[in-house]
Amino acid sequence: MDQQPNISDLTSLQGRVAVITGGASGIGLGVAARLAEAGAEVALLDIDDRRGREAAESLRARGLHASYYHCDVTSSSDCGRVTQQIISDFGKIDVLFNNAGVAIRKNTVELVEEEWDLALDVSLKGIYLLSHHVIPHMVAGGGGSIINTGSGWSFTGGPSAVSYCAAKGGVLNLTRAMAIDHGQHNIRVNCVCPGDVDTPMLRSECEQMGEDPEEFMKEAANRPLNRVGTPADVANAVLFFASDMSTWVTGAFLTVDGGGTA
Repeated sequence: MDQQPNISDLTSLQGRVAVITGGASGIGLGVAARLAEAGAEVALLDIDDRRGREAAESLRARGLHASYYHCDVTSSSDCGRVTQQIISDFGKIDVLFNNAGVAIRKNTVELVEEEWDLALDVSLKGIYLLSHHVIPHMVAGGGGSIINTGSGWSFTGGPSAVSYCAAKGGVLNLTRAMAIDHGQHNIRVNCVCPGDVDTPMLRSECEQMGEDPEEFMKEAANRPLNRVGTPADVANAVLFFASDMSTWVTGAFLTVDGGGTA
């Protein structure tokens, strides 16, 4: 019988470079912390320079390896520039976590065209643009892992969220198509689908809907595991996809929602 690697080797990202979009706060920062704890050199991408720098500094203060890069994922030139900078700095990209997103809580009549474009450009087009620039480097390096952030609303509808639901539904099927195209290059592409996670974005949604965030969190806890999620809950799922725990998993999604869609 072949000797199996031990569990610490399977979960280790030592020597790997991980790129995280929307990395300044919320799920992105939580994932950056977990991947760095597993040994990765993490590159946090965001448009909020103050929060992004503070996030990277907070990780470095813990002895972790983290850098911040300004990147607008809706801009192909920005994505190309940042990709080249990271390759120049670290020589490779092993993991890409496409997490940047926008949640605009309006229905079809209320939503204006510019808001539709923003939501789709950040949450869906941004995955395409950054992956477009990163994948050739993964191919040259012998493979990699791409994880896209979907949602529970990737496969169910939600109220007053047409652009968000459209984008996240697209993310799920984009993930499958990418997995088919790039499996031959040893690039795995998977999707993590969180439910309600206590993040600045979710609290912004509460404000948009005229709801008190604390009351919403209490109501949202009404699910089998009786609580809303944390960034760390999602980060553990992303670590699974990023690590050698999932070497034969691609084109898949993992719902992390405390049983909310059960």
